[in-house]
Amino acid sequence: MDTTEAPLPVHRHANALALGAALIAVVLWASAFVGIRAAGRDLSAGSLALARLLVGSIALGAMVAVRRDRFPPRSDWPRLLVCGISWFGLYNVVLNEAERRVDAGTAAMLVNLGPILIAVLAGWLLKEGFPRSLVIGCAVAFTGTAVIGRATSAQGVSAGWGAALCVVAAAAYAVGVVAQKPLLANTSPLQITWLACVIGAVVCLPFAGNLVHELGHASAGAIAWTLYLGVFPTAVGFTAWAFALARTSAGRLGSTTYLVPPIAIVMGWLLLDEAPPAAALLGGVLCLGGVVIARRGR
Repeated sequence: MDTTEAPLPVHRHANALALGAALIAVVLWASAFVGIRAAGRDLSAGSLALARLLVGSIALGAMVAVRRDRFPPRSDWPRLLVCGISWFGLYNVVLNEAERRVDAGTAAMLVNLGPILIAVLAGWLLKEGFPRSLVIGCAVAFTGTAVIGRATSAQGVSAGWGAALCVVAAAAYAVGVVAQKPLLANTSPLQITWLACVIGAVVCLPFAGNLVHELGHASAGAIAWTLYLGVFPTAVGFTAWAFALARTSAGRLGSTTYLVPPIAIVMGWLLLDEAPPAAALLGGVLCLGGVVIARRGR
């Protein structure tokens, strides 16, 4: 009797720790959309991406040095390069450019299409199949994308282009996650995240000249937001996510990302005094609904 009941408090404690870490990651990732919007007023897309990745690489590198995790095997480096180039390099540059045109909440809603695109890529590349719920969820989510696109295009060509770039960013994020998944079987999530972040920073090095020039004219607020993006959403956020992932299932943990768009919308309203158009909010509800439906079959 005692031997069967004793582990339950430990199990509940582990679940509570995992949930707490996941919520920390979600809040930090939601704040990143606001931070990008704020810092992007003084820094161009490429400069901001490079600065954030450099700060993140240093912060993550310090944690890796303490843990002394081993490097991935040579056979995993092609996938690691894909992860770093797409998720950390391309994703950051494209999202930064998108948020020069659309508000933080709209960007968060569109980028949250990532889980559906991950499921599609996994069905194709990892042979996980295409269940009916995935097909229906895709249809609902992309209807929501169309609604958001129409709502933002009504604000001008620039906003419509920004919405399209958010979808590109979601695709880059999906490619990076699918490439990353097999890597975690051989190497710690923290080590993979650090190496991918370093690769992303190297990809963005062509923006170094612009970054030096723009930092000389950037406001203290923009610089502070850039440092925040590198340390908290990048280093702390990914570390918290890895901590949670080690203590619960990926499916259960993934559902917490549904909180990112509403948190980003509230933060954008409070900190930047901006909010998505009403029609875009309706599209965002459809996008999130589609993601929920698609994940039911996983």
